[in-house]
Amino acid sequence: MELSISSRLLNTSSAAAATALLKSKSRVHNRHTSIPLLPLKHPFSPLTLKQMSNNSQSTLSCSSLPQNNPSSPSTASGRIGEVKRVTKETNVWVKINLDGTGVANSSTSIPFLDHMLDQLASHGLFDVHVKATGDIHIDDHHTNEDVALALGTALLQSLGDRKGINRFGDFSAPLDEALIHVSLDLSGRPHLSYDLNIPTARVGTYDTQLVEHFFQSLVNTSGMTLHIRQLAGKNSHHIIEATFKAFARALRQATEYDPRRLGTIPSSKGVLSRS
Repeated sequence: MELSISSRLLNTSSAAAATALLKSKSRVHNRHTSIPLLPLKHPFSPLTLKQMSNNSQSTLSCSSLPQNNPSSPSTASGRIGEVKRVTKETNVWVKINLDGTGVANSSTSIPFLDHMLDQLASHGLFDVHVKATGDIHIDDHHTNEDVALALGTALLQSLGDRKGINRFGDFSAPLDEALIHVSLDLSGRPHLSYDLNIPTARVGTYDTQLVEHFFQSLVNTSGMTLHIRQLAGKNSHHIIEATFKAFARALRQATEYDPRRLGTIPSSKGVLSRS
């Protein structure tokens, strides 16, 4: 304990008074128990610390660092489905990569359908390749149907046993005045609930009745539960395009992996299969 005595006290007091004051301070100080402070010791010796410093790369371990999880599904080569469907009415080839980058390459001889398949690829980030010829001299019905049937089958192939996926997807897409809500479940059970009010019979040369038929055919072969609702819209083109965009984003959600699921099947039954 340091004791400082002001210069005024030294100047006005005798040496004896200063000595008495020092003794008094000393007695007050001695009334308290003195507890020595021990220096903190590091749990590692200097030699150990030096070794750790020299070998920091080999000794560092942190749970927040990226780790390879053997239970996580691998998408290195992509989940790919490829189907060829040939009938007396059509010749269709479809290939889809669920882990793609949005590559679109469709030629169906139905320009508006090609445009919608481009939306599926772009907004779902799927690689979608479709080549189709058919009896469009009659109408677009058979080609539209068989493209959807082949696409649903390719989707079924690419999903495999559906381990680790989110399974459910839900998205609302606006396009100007149109607003479409799509909700889907990759359950293995085909069901379509469709509620679009498209005001015109055609968009270009495309029969707007074929929109429902497209999704019904896709649902039948993919084993998907699909609900489509129109919340707003007056323009036929906008309504249909918003539908395909919302479907693409919902399907993207459903097919993406859930990291917490660790590769397990998203079902309390332990299996998701095409019924």
